[in-house]
Amino acid sequence: MPDAAPNPPSAPKPRRWSIVAAGLLLLALALVVIYTTRGAFRSPLAVVVVAAIGLAALLLQLRLRKDLASRIRAPLWLNVLGLILAITAVLADFLHLRANVLLVAALGAVVCFAVSGVRVLHGMRKQRN
Repeated sequence: MPDAAPNPPSAPKPRRWSIVAAGLLLLALALVVIYTTRGAFRSPLAVVVVAAIGLAALLLQLRLRKDLASRIRAPLWLNVLGLILAITAVLADFLHLRANVLLVAALGAVVCFAVSGVRVLHGMRKQRN
């Protein structure tokens, strides 16, 4: 009886670029945490920065995964609105405008980034099923 050829093992997908990108984003987040004082974490701008880093990580993962990049799109208008609100929050802090302007702009930016991230994650989950 001839020996039956075993099934060839499936080649693992190259994950090098996604690991490098994840490492770079973790480095960015670590730099934010290391070089920020304790009182600054109570600032709304810190929340905006962390939300922006999280959204960048998600969008970078989407870009690096070739199988999903063409089918799933992040809502561009929502990301642009979040970026405008984040810049408004930074300017409000830099120009010492009223605290309400800073808080509303920071909250708006975080909400825009969160909704955009949820829509991308929902699309990724839908593609997996």
